[in-house]
This record gives sequence, structure tokens and C-alpha cells, in this order.
Amino acid sequence: MQAATMDPAEETPSMLWGLDPIFSAFARLYVRDILQMTESTQVPGIYFYNSHPIYKVDVLGTVVYKRERDDFFCYGVDDGTGVINCLCWKNDLLKEEANPTKSRGKHSDGAKGGFNPATELEKLRQAQQSRCHLEIGELLRVRGPVKTSRQQREIMASTYYKVNDPVMAVQIAWMMEVPQLYRQCYDKPPQLQPTATGDSGISSLSKATNTIKDFFKQQSVSRFRPYDVQDLLQPLISSQPQTASADQEPVAGPSACQQLRQLLKEALQILQDEGIVYRKVKSQDEVYHVTAHDTDLRIAVKDIIREDSKREKYAEKGCHILHILSAVRQRYSLNVSKAALELVLKSLECNSDIVSTSDSHYTVF
Repeated sequence: MQAATMDPAEETPSMLWGLDPIFSAFARLYVRDILQMTESTQVPGIYFYNSHPIYKVDVLGTVVYKRERDDFFCYGVDDGTGVINCLCWKNDLLKEEANPTKSRGKHSDGAKGGFNPATELEKLRQAQQSRCHLEIGELLRVRGPVKTSRQQREIMASTYYKVNDPVMAVQIAWMMEVPQLYRQCYDKPPQLQPTATGDSGISSLSKATNTIKDFFKQQSVSRFRPYDVQDLLQPLISSQPQTASADQEPVAGPSACQQLRQLLKEALQILQDEGIVYRKVKSQDEVYHVTAHDTDLRIAVKDIIREDSKREKYAEKGCHILHILSAVRQRYSLNVSKAALELVLKSLECNSDIVSTSDSHYTVF
């Protein structure tokens, strides 16, 4: 494999890599993406996936070939997207060539019928041997830094072990988790810009949403109208500088009132997208409900889960979140978003009113 390097002009400065949490974690990437990552021109051994700096990975796959040397195993691991070499060093226990006859003799001299530390240590060594010595077709999980040796991408294992997965539960859970990590982390561009000191680094829109959130916490309001929070944002408009050079005519722009209404509109939209507020009925009278303080919505969601969990279809795993969302929209309000429902479910689960039986399924005790 020809090792690809990243364009220096597009590469993030190394001093900012630590701002990306993926850099310090074992990235659960597909083998295909590990093989295709570009290498840094600043620091050899650092690679980039979607501009995320990565140097250590976590892989689960099937052993498709193996080589053994005195000091290490070399396993070829296939996760369904590609095959990568994993260099797994032997520890001292695996290197030792103990004499079984001599060991049994020493063990028999110990406390007969009681606890023998030497015997237990030998059992531990054998168990470790069986977990680290794999055959073709067995499942291997390996963690470690990525290296390029002789134009071949490989993993230098810091931790590796055989995974016993007779009913494929581990592999199924892995296949469900990794796509979520891609959507939520790896496929999103990194935010590596250093945080500015002071309020100048925070946009007016961010300040506006934070101001409204603080108002909800302090006043414990369950519903409000836009004019109830509009005055809270007035300082954000007044503090914006209006400057013009001496030799230029002032340029006509939106008035302070228009800016305030636009800022409030955008802030409320963000809060709706996050599920923090929602409109139960869309009408000319703009009434927003605060999700965290809406007792009626909590009761409606809890009743839906309690009633539908009794049905044979949902008795075993509980109700899926999409089913709950559909039922809430039919019985309570068409305008409840999935984000708002997730906040309600999280709150009910924290209060032990409901329990999540599996991924996105809920039932009552």
C-alpha cells in the first residue's frame, strides 16, 4: 500500500490536535478507513480521517491468517470492510516455557485440598494463553496505535484478546454502535479552533439561547410567549457596536427592533431543534411549551408506554421511540419533535418512571 500524506496546506496545526477528543481516544474505525487514512506531514505516525487526527484505533474482526514468532503474533483481522495486519507482542507469561511435570510436582507439595497460589497462578497463565493465542476463524479485538511499515498499514497492539461470541451478540452490538459513532463523531468536521477568552468569542445567537435557557431554569416556566423573553435579549442588541468612518455616509440597515426580533426568532428555532421548547398548537398566538417543565407531556408519554407495553407486540422489548413519537403525535400534539421526546424519556428514566430495555426501546417497571 502506498502511504498517502495530507496536503500541508489543508492539515490542521499540531498544536490544535488536542482540542479534538477523538485524538486521545481509541477510534472505532472500519478497517477500510484505517487503510485509506492520510498520514500527517508534521508528525509521522499521526493520520487523518475527515480532518480528525488519529493515531490509535479499536478494531473487532475475524482472524483470517496468522504468523507466530518468538516475540509476537501477527494476525490478519477482517472486519468485513478490509483486512489489516495486527502485530501482537507476547508478554513474559506467554514466552515462558514452563515444565508441566515440574510444575505439577511443586503444586502437589502445597496445601492439599486448600488454596494453592501456585496452582491458581498456573490456571491464570493458561487462561491468558488461551485468550491471546488465536486460530484462524476466531474473533479478535485489538487496540493500539497505527503504524506504516514497508508501505503496509498495521496496528501495533497495546491490548488484544480473543472474544467468545457464540451467538454473535458482541458483533451485533458492535455493528450497531460503530455507525452511530460515524454519524455523531467521525463524519462531522472537527471543531479545532481555540476558544476565545472573553465574551467576544461567543456569538450573539449563542448568548441569546443561553440567556433564554437560564430564564427557564430560574423561573421554572412551563410555557411562554415570545414577548415574555424578548426584553432579555435587548442588551445583546444594544451592545453591538455601530461604527462608520468619518468619510462615509451611514448605511441604512435593520433597526434595533428588527434585529431583536430576528435574534429572538433564530434563538427560538434553535431551542425547538434541540427539543427544549415546542409549540403544542401552531396558531397566530405563539405559545411555546418548555419540554422539561411540561407535566402534561410527561404524563402523556408515560401513559402511552404503560398502555402499549401491555400489548403482546411490545411485551418483551418495550416500545420503540418511533412508536412512542407516533402515538404522542396522535394523542397529544402533532408538533412534538423527536428531540423533545428524547428529553422527556431521559427525564422519566432518571426518575425511574420508565426503563430502557435495549437501544431506543422503553417500558415501565
